[in-house]
Amino acid sequence: MTEELFSAISNLSKGESLSITDELLQSNMNPVDILSIARDAMQTIGKRFESGEYYLPELMVSGDILSAVADKLKPFLEGEGDTEKIGTIVFGTVAGDIHDIAKDIVVFMLEVNGFEVIDLGVDVPAGKFVEAVQEHQAKIVGLSGFLTLAIKPMRDTIFALKQAGFKDVKVMIGGGPVDDLVCEYTGADAWGPTAMDAISIARGWVGATV
Repeated sequence: MTEELFSAISNLSKGESLSITDELLQSNMNPVDILSIARDAMQTIGKRFESGEYYLPELMVSGDILSAVADKLKPFLEGEGDTEKIGTIVFGTVAGDIHDIAKDIVVFMLEVNGFEVIDLGVDVPAGKFVEAVQEHQAKIVGLSGFLTLAIKPMRDTIFALKQAGFKDVKVMIGGGPVDDLVCEYTGADAWGPTAMDAISIARGWVGATV
């Protein structure tokens, strides 16, 4: 059934994707694991876009599908974390990238796990991250990007934060193109492929038990 969900999402079949999601939830599958399957499917979609197999309309359809899947999962995820705020995180999709579905999922998961998240939205210039960190006295920044074109803006944003004197601010990155090499190239402190990784990283930085 998990392979069927991956196939349905990556092939842009919304009805089938939602039907399979319902079946998986009824079988008591962990909603976090369902999110992981959706993330893998979105990575495949991103690769198809960058290779020219998919175009902007397909990306928009995939975003709509993932949003609908996430809406089904959210009721099963709410209340899993602390209600007391344990830290503030500035989060956004970097300049040049307009994808928000994956970002929204990570932001949601961070919020239900005890963090106050300042969501700057998409296509966020480096200067806006700097301003938000200063305004909210945040100690953690999250940078999201769906396509490879987001890698340089991630690096530029991290450089801007350091130039502004926020050398003690921790930066985590995530998204389709992100891996160990990208993390090193951008100067980020950590990266993770899933929303649960973001939670683990952030809680570790604020000294909270996972």
